[in-house]
Amino acid sequence: MLWIKSFHIIFVASWFAGLFYLPRIFVNLAMVEPGSVAERQRLLLMARKLMRFMTLLAVPALGLGLWLWMGYGIGSGSGWMHAKLAVVVLLLGYHHWCGRILRQLERNESHRSHVWFRWFNEAPVLMMTAAVLLVVVKPF
Repeated sequence: MLWIKSFHIIFVASWFAGLFYLPRIFVNLAMVEPGSVAERQRLLLMARKLMRFMTLLAVPALGLGLWLWMGYGIGSGSGWMHAKLAVVVLLLGYHHWCGRILRQLERNESHRSHVWFRWFNEAPVLMMTAAVLLVVVKPF
């Protein structure tokens, strides 16, 4: 079980790295000067590759988490686990939202400011904090 838990933590941490960095690329895209085609294309390429990579990291993170929960019964029937699962659902929604934003940026349909994207970038920090506190402290 410790191997599974270790790899779950590794994949979750790696997934979060993408969730932290992709919105920073969105900030940079929102700040690209009109006419800077090469810069915009380079940032879009980086964003597409990161989105693909973080999606590949999310799959084993979720699979290993389910294995720990359902296979070993970690957190079964506990209030903290239900709250953590709610955070995971929020993270999946955020991940999906990032994908939608990326597609909008590729079509040049996003008119959000770099300030909006800076605030958008704070959400995974809050969700990670909540998840870690729930798992470590187990407040209920």
